[in-house]
Amino acid sequence: MSRLVNELKLKGSTPMTTTRRTLLAGAAAAAAGAALGAPAQAYSGRDGMQKPTVVLVHGAFADASGWNAVAGRLIRAGYPVIAPANPLRGVAADSAYLASVLATIDGPLVLAAHSYGGLVVTNAATGNANVKALVYVAAFAADQGETLLGLQTRYPGSKLSETALDFRPYGAGVDGYIKKAVFRDVFAGDVPRTTTDLMWASQRPADLRTLQEPSGVPAWKATPSWYLVARDDNVLPAAAQRFMARRAGARTVEVAASHVAMISQPAATAELIMRAAS
Repeated sequence: MSRLVNELKLKGSTPMTTTRRTLLAGAAAAAAGAALGAPAQAYSGRDGMQKPTVVLVHGAFADASGWNAVAGRLIRAGYPVIAPANPLRGVAADSAYLASVLATIDGPLVLAAHSYGGLVVTNAATGNANVKALVYVAAFAADQGETLLGLQTRYPGSKLSETALDFRPYGAGVDGYIKKAVFRDVFAGDVPRTTTDLMWASQRPADLRTLQEPSGVPAWKATPSWYLVARDDNVLPAAAQRFMARRAGARTVEVAASHVAMISQPAATAELIMRAAS
């Protein structure tokens, strides 16, 4: 995988400066505010206490529908929920986009992320006082300067390699998709094939330059964190998940699940998010 990434031409792909990222977040927030008329409102529970808005962030080779079973449980428990689309164009760009979404929401926030979405919330939440908790679900909790590829390959066991991907060039970059023949084994081995066939068909591609884009200052250094380790993960080895959870000082639970624990273990995932939100 690293050989492929090194061959990609990085013309026009210089990571965003802090100023540019801030301007993008501000412009997007202003546009969203104008379109909506006012920031989104958080709900109050029966005890009159304001419940935090739960923001669910998907990763690569997936879309927001992967959170549906978890979102349903949270909504029934009285939590306001939003699951925005993750653009999957790069760590800085995706984090700036999510930060602009967060700026439209009033009140406390709990961010829950899956897979690459962990890199996005790690950066987007930095400096946001409204973010009260981070929940990583088989997700990348990177430190400053670390990359997705570096963390994925830090420990053996990942089946997500060059041979597992299809490539589609666009502009100056290349998008990666997991091949249908290996999608279930690599990504979602404990999910019925009828479901994984739909997941494969609807997967959102990731710009492969994201693999080596360094992460910024991590929000988990200042924000309480929770981590759900998927023991049977063939994308991000469980050993890597435990390492990141321990380093972040996260309250951790483990489940017997593939990489998509929020789909195969929605009750355990929702319970951990509600624990973080309480």
